[in-house]
This record gives sequence, structure tokens and C-alpha cells, in this order.
Amino acid sequence: MSGTFRSLRAINFRIWAAGAFVSNIGTWMQRTAQDWLVLAELTDRNATAVGIVMALQFGPPLLLLPLTGFVADHFDRRRLLMLTQTCMGLLALGLGLLTISGLAELWHVHVFAFLLGCVTAFDAPARQTFVSDMVAESELSNAVALNSTSFNAARLIGPAVAGLLIAVIGSGWVFVLNAVSFAAVIASLSLLRVGELRRHARAVRSRGSLLEGFRYVWKRPDLVAILTMLFLIATFGLNFPIYISTMSVTVFHGGAGQYGLLISTMAIGSVAGALMSARRASPRLSLLLIGATAFGLGMVVAASMPNHVLFGLVLVLVGASAQTFMTTANSIVQLSTEPAMRGRVLAILLALALGGTPIGAPIVGWVADTLGPRWAMGIGASSGLLAALVGIRYLVRYRHLRIRFGNGRIQFALDEPGSAPPHP
Repeated sequence: MSGTFRSLRAINFRIWAAGAFVSNIGTWMQRTAQDWLVLAELTDRNATAVGIVMALQFGPPLLLLPLTGFVADHFDRRRLLMLTQTCMGLLALGLGLLTISGLAELWHVHVFAFLLGCVTAFDAPARQTFVSDMVAESELSNAVALNSTSFNAARLIGPAVAGLLIAVIGSGWVFVLNAVSFAAVIASLSLLRVGELRRHARAVRSRGSLLEGFRYVWKRPDLVAILTMLFLIATFGLNFPIYISTMSVTVFHGGAGQYGLLISTMAIGSVAGALMSARRASPRLSLLLIGATAFGLGMVVAASMPNHVLFGLVLVLVGASAQTFMTTANSIVQLSTEPAMRGRVLAILLALALGGTPIGAPIVGWVADTLGPRWAMGIGASSGLLAALVGIRYLVRYRHLRIRFGNGRIQFALDEPGSAPPHP
């Protein structure tokens, strides 16, 4: 194998990818069913309620920093993942049984969302850094991109299937099916060739090592810029459950099937963005600027679409740009971070990517309820354009960005990364 799928030459990564793909489909089915349960079954189309559930689910990664990164750097990641994946499956089963029995109330969803967020806080940095245990360093960027491809390819299938199943058998059975899907990733972890896993130097346990990740990032202006851009877009831009559900129900007057189809449509762009990232030999900071700018402009266009067909087509662009940005940010951070620090730095990245939701989701939900879904999408558009400005500021200040005109086109010149001055 070469090119886009070159990291799949590693048998451990192939086994892991197969199990993760099945589990990812179940995860997207549950996300769709959970949003629909809150929006259309437990409340009267209340977008703020969806935002609160998202805040509870994605807030724990921020609350549990820096403990989650410390665990990812100091403990066996394979065993840790087997534990977290088992717990996530049991939580899905519990919510499913409550919903099937007709006993589910909004506060139940709040509790399960928070518990799932706590488990995910430990699962996510371990899962991201575990990729480096399965592939060579030269293939890491490609493996990260293929991981994202798997996650978003599952989003093509999961929401559309969930939309149909919700209408036929109900939300509760979708949660149960997700619980079953965790068996695939647990089986893949059991089948890995443990002797062929790459053993990186483990971080030395010492006083203050919990906070060492923050000190490491603060001394790196490039990481500060990337993480700031990520925080802006993740907090105010990536609230797609609110954007798509409210546009579908309130503006286009559709049902669960249309909602699931729109999420899957956006996933087409996400898969394309991830595959394009996988083809590149190495990630570049310029791609972050392109992704952030295209995301902001795409959200503006999507918000103005008159029907769900055109809205879905623009979501393809939005998905591609968002995934290009997220995959590139993840790859740059992993490749530029020392292996012994990778878990803690990735925990910070994921905490900002997920932990900003408690801030952004309720705000976006309130705007959708008060001013309408189109205005809520305007907040997402602003986050992309503001993130692009943060990236430009870094390039001007630390990489001495210069714009030249030659041969009838605009040319950009940058200093090498090593010439950047230390963080003030």
C-alpha cells in the first residue's frame, strides 16, 4: 500500500482501524438518537436543551485536565482503552434500556451524558496517542488522517441509519445497538500483536509532572496559536447537532430521517477533507488558515440556503473545511511534540476541542431559540474567520510572513520554524 493508505501496512493499525470503524458507526448512531430524543421527544424543539446536554457530555475533558493526559502518558494505553470502551458500552446500554422502558427523562440524559463525558476524557487522549504505538513516526500523520477518515466515514452511515431506525423501532434500540458495537473495538484491542507495538519512552513521574504539559505548550508559540484557533472553532463553530437539528426541524420542517441525512451529507465533505489530509506527506500551517477561512465562509453560505437540498450541498464544503482544519491541527501537534509529552499535550488539545462546548453550545442554542438557527450559524462563521486571523498574527509575528507580487500572482514567504523567537 502506498499514498493515501500507506499506514495500513502495519497489521496492528489495520486490526485497530477495522474495530474502530464499526464502533464509530454506533457512536454516530447514538449521537443522532440522543440529539433527537432531547429535541423532539423530551422537549418541545428546545435547542437550548440540546446545548446543555452537549455541554455536560463535552465538558469533563476540560474539568479533568491535566489528569487525563498524565494517565495517557504513564499507563498502558491498550489496557486503558479496553477499560474505557467497556464503560462507554455499558453507559449506552443503560440509557437504551431506560428509553425503551419509557422511563427516560431529561435529567437521565443529563446524567448519562456527563458520565460518558468523564469516560471519554480519559479515552480520547489515550486513543489519539495510541496511534503512535502502532505505526512508525514517518507514517504518523497519515495514520492520524486515516483515523479521522474512519470517524467521518462512520458519520456517513451512522446518522442516516439512526434516522431510519428512530422512525421504525425508536431511539432506545439505537442506544442498545451502539452498546453492541463496542464489542468490535474491544475485540480488535484483544487481537493486536502486543509484541509489535512501538514502545516510546514513558514520562518520568515526578512532582509537578501533572502541570508539565501546560508549561511545555506555553513555551511553544506555534502550539499556542494552533490551540487558540482550535478553541475558537471547536467552541463556537462545531456545534453541528444544534445547527443541523434546528435548521431541519424549525426552518425546513423535516423529521428524523431528514436530520440524519443532513448529518451524513456533511460527512461526505468530512471524509473528503480527511482523505486529502492523508495524501499529504506532512501537515502545513497554511492548511489551518485555508481550513479556518473556508469553514467561516461556508457557514455564511449554508445559513442563507432556502431549502434542505441546497443546505446539504453546502454542508459538504463545511465538512471538508472543518475536517481539514481539525486533522491538520492534530497532526502538527503530534508530530511537533516530544513522545514523552504527547499524551499531555494531546489531552490539552482534546480538552479545548471538546471542553469548549459547555461555553459555546448553550450560547449557540440560546441564539437559535431566540433569533433563529440562521443567526446561530453566523456565530460559527465568525469563529472560523477569527481563528484565521489568529493564525495570520502568528505567521506575521513569529514566521515573518511576507506577501510578494510576481509573475502575475500573489506569493507568500515565511521564515523557517526554527527561527521563531521564544514565547514572551
